[in-house]
Amino acid sequence: MLGFLFFLLLHSKSTEEPLSFRLVHISSFANHSWASTQASGWLGDLEILGWDKVLGSLEDLKPWSLGNFSKEEVKNLQSLFQMYFHGFIRVVQAFSNPLELQTSSGCRLHAGQASESFFNGAYQGSDFLSFQGGSWQPSPRGGSRAQNVCRVLNLYEDIKEIVQSLLDDTCPRFLAGVLAAGKSELGRQVKPEVWLSSGPSPGPGCLLLVCHVSGFYPKPVWVMWMRGDQEQRGTQRGDLLPNADGTWYLRVTLNVAAREAAGLACRVKHSSLGSHDIIIHWVENKSKPTLVTLVCLAHKLLVYFLHMLLVL
Repeated sequence: MLGFLFFLLLHSKSTEEPLSFRLVHISSFANHSWASTQASGWLGDLEILGWDKVLGSLEDLKPWSLGNFSKEEVKNLQSLFQMYFHGFIRVVQAFSNPLELQTSSGCRLHAGQASESFFNGAYQGSDFLSFQGGSWQPSPRGGSRAQNVCRVLNLYEDIKEIVQSLLDDTCPRFLAGVLAAGKSELGRQVKPEVWLSSGPSPGPGCLLLVCHVSGFYPKPVWVMWMRGDQEQRGTQRGDLLPNADGTWYLRVTLNVAAREAAGLACRVKHSSLGSHDIIIHWVENKSKPTLVTLVCLAHKLLVYFLHMLLVL
């Protein structure tokens, strides 16, 4: 358990973000008879609950996706969510179409602090409402439509009590249980491999230096082009991309004048490395003989050798 708590502290420090679980729900309505719904559950950036299109319900993506909840509690939650998803569709289809609605709800655990919950709703991709302090609050971007919807929703005290209980009680317990049940996978540490290359030249006299960082887990990583202890402000960070084995890949570049490349290095910080950062120095590629060149050289040497034998 101490090791797991140490992991949580490292993880929280490396990401500078609290640990969180969020349930994302998206519904698209083309007309009064067609609707598409999908939902997913996320532990930070890791998806642990997916959407079963056949059953129209959430499905486990990890053996520990449901944490330490009992079968009865899971069954009750599944029934509640199914009733919400299907009832939500029937109600919305009675209104104007087409439209798209999204919700993101969940909770966060801060190191050494109490948890906080959130529920945010969007309409046509723009902020629409939120649930705060036990009531529905319209977003300024939602205008009069959001105000009217919140006014009606706030009339249903029983619904507000259910939402409040799910956010303030059920979600933190679920998050704590998932973190405990999945600690062996969540606490996995895989060191990154780092190598350098040059990309397409940005222009005359310029170099595009590329630092490749691959095979690391967990996802949070810090990569920077450095000159000594000075971070290079022109460093460009690409998107974090998943590898097939569940580890991650990152590409970080720097555009510099060729004459200024000497002395630069790529520095990588990751939880698997502890305090031992990886530092790879840029070394200008020297021209290397190609295979064709080597074959030609060998041919010339052979001809010269045969010629010398004939002469002798």
